Amino acid sequence: MTGHDRQWALNRRNFEGRWCGTSHWYLRPQDSAAGAAPLDLERPSRTIDDTCYAISFSDDDNGLWDGRGLLLAPGGQRRLPLSRATYNRGGLCWQFPGAGGQSSLAVDPAQPRFGHEVNLFHRRSRSMLVLLYAPLDTGEGLCWRLDAVAAVAFRCTLTSPGDPARPAVRDWRALLAEQEGWPGRMERLEPHRPPAEAPPAEPCGAFRAADFALHAGTAGFADGLVCSVPEELPAGAFVLQVGCRLEADRFHQISLRFGADQRLEAWELRRFQRP
Repeated sequence: MTGHDRQWALNRRNFEGRWCGTSHWYLRPQDSAAGAAPLDLERPSRTIDDTCYAISFSDDDNGLWDGRGLLLAPGGQRRLPLSRATYNRGGLCWQFPGAGGQSSLAVDPAQPRFGHEVNLFHRRSRSMLVLLYAPLDTGEGLCWRLDAVAAVAFRCTLTSPGDPARPAVRDWRALLAEQEGWPGRMERLEPHRPPAEAPPAEPCGAFRAADFALHAGTAGFADGLVCSVPEELPAGAFVLQVGCRLEADRFHQISLRFGADQRLEAWELRRFQRP
């Protein structure tokens, strides 16, 4: 098995299902005065009750992504073919056992967005957070501001009974403080270098709230999701943090690590558990 084949297999293992839930979108106001303030991550500005992603595979090499209730697609719907041959041709997609998504690989002025989709799975739940940055010409140069965040508590409707809903994170400081000192293990994936075999998870430092909450844009969302991201991307190196309290004693964290050249160096998955 090649690294590409392993990523395709993990993609199917993670995402195959009929995932339905409510989308909570936090959007920057279009009004220039209101849009100058930091993005409000306390109150969603748009809620879509019937978001559903049906992801099926007809054989080992082909599948279909069929979505509805989409904010950014024409008519709120989109269908995309999936195939082993073309999967991840641009290197944007990434998969771990129980976590996966897609990411912009660099801060690129030629692109309209700098975006990330992070999914954390537990049994047949899928907790998804989307981060979208947009370029802004300040007159003194181009900066990238957080333009939209979406949080979705997906459950697979093909299983019964389904996984129970998890409470929203109302107080992210309390949630992170409760996890202080939990031991963890880390897996790392670098762009364009997927391993052909599962690398061993390495011990990592114990959870520290201060190491997660690196940015002023730290907030909690539906389904136990929490993130810490900058309101504006810095000119040099930075890290974007997304996590989810999957169970009372389990917290998984994705770190998107960018270097001084603003290119993605690695996706890091840390799995923390109460001792």
